[in-house]
Amino acid sequence: MPSTGRKFVHIAVGVLSNDRDDILICQRPPEKIYPGEWEFPGGKVEPGESVEAALRRELHEELGIHVQDARPLICLQYVYPELSVELDTWRVTRYAGTPRSTEHPATAWVPREALPRWPLLAADRPIVNALRLPAHCVFTPPDLDPARLRRAAAQLPPALLRLRLPALADGPYRQLARDCAPALAQAGLQLVLDRDPADLDGCGARGFHVGAARLRGLQQRPVAAAHWFGASCHDAAELAAARACGADYAVVGPVKPTRTHVAAPVLGWDGFARLARRAGLPVYAIGGVGPQDLEEAWRHGAQGVAGISAYWRGS
Repeated sequence: MPSTGRKFVHIAVGVLSNDRDDILICQRPPEKIYPGEWEFPGGKVEPGESVEAALRRELHEELGIHVQDARPLICLQYVYPELSVELDTWRVTRYAGTPRSTEHPATAWVPREALPRWPLLAADRPIVNALRLPAHCVFTPPDLDPARLRRAAAQLPPALLRLRLPALADGPYRQLARDCAPALAQAGLQLVLDRDPADLDGCGARGFHVGAARLRGLQQRPVAAAHWFGASCHDAAELAAARACGADYAVVGPVKPTRTHVAAPVLGWDGFARLARRAGLPVYAIGGVGPQDLEEAWRHGAQGVAGISAYWRGS
């Protein structure tokens, strides 16, 4: 993290859920800065200690649990007036014991959709989007016909579904979105448009997505906070632009060579991981990947995977 003249603290953060899939948050004690605000549990990574080791140690000391399985969720950097922090946030997928804290005045199990309403620390707030977004981001093939869209909806995993049909005129595009949105929502798919953000409410869509070229022309977030806003990015500068416009997520690639982007620089998983770690928002991996790469994407700090053909084969 670039030097700011402030104290720097590297923190391992754990996100735990219970049998109802509620998320554990803890209230900060009165003797610490920002008393009374809420945070995800965790603590400082000691010199020479791996993040995963720090996570296991801190959650045992703080909550009395033993972490058995965890994966990277999102890495965030934030500058407070008093210090700079890097939050290495991990999703704890399996643990032993019942979380009980003696270090916090209170703890709470919160449904993930209610998390935006809690007074979380500023540095912790982007973690909420990572918890609420699905693991898949599906783009429609550019020549997809409406009948195939309706037929395939039941075969796709829960996902953001970008309606990307460049050859379809605006009127039919809006009509298709209106016609399909209820069935898509019933199937666990959140419809994302890429034409006019003013269409979202009338079409029953959940989000708006822009490509890198359109992103460069934006000065501010084009949709209200009630809707998802995402962007396609290829490098650190485009990710910074997405973050500056208030994007909730980004799609980054290509991770592997593809037939449709033969001239685009290939990131590889290591290159993707470097971008994801500094993105400051949830990032989906795209380009030569599909649902079969989800575990690999998670290991490299991705929110999940995005794609076109990998999701539509056989539909």
